Amino acid sequence: MSLVRSKLAELGLELPVAAKPIAAYVPAVRTGNLVFTAGQLPLVDGKIALTGKVGGAVSIEEAKALAQTCALNCLGAVETVADVDDIVKIVRVVGYVNGIAGFTNQPAVVNGVSELFLHIWGEQGKHARSAVGIAELPMDSPVEIELTVELRA
Repeated sequence: MSLVRSKLAELGLELPVAAKPIAAYVPAVRTGNLVFTAGQLPLVDGKIALTGKVGGAVSIEEAKALAQTCALNCLGAVETVADVDDIVKIVRVVGYVNGIAGFTNQPAVVNGVSELFLHIWGEQGKHARSAVGIAELPMDSPVEIELTVELRA
């Protein structure tokens, strides 16, 4: 079993197959030693795991778990262009959180991603990050995550 898959298994998680794009884009692009993913939604078996706004129909804890699902989908997207075991550094995470008016705890939601990557990569999982509040997301998703990683040369 690969390192990434074994770390995920410790948490009872699996690496998913990349979701099919819902518009005119690809799941990930590699340029040199970097991979940039498209924004990934919390899709499970092709469907959004939970819809609605964070701070309303979706709790912070639920949204944090959904962000982790997005992170797994980001890793699945990386797999379309490279082996996740070739990741040597998580460079940047961007999280979009679809919250109710006045919701300002986006960082707590995006921690679902950061904590997962720290578990898998330790110090190399530390990354730059943005956690952005947004009025709407595709398919009424509560969260969407983008990822940039560095690969072994």
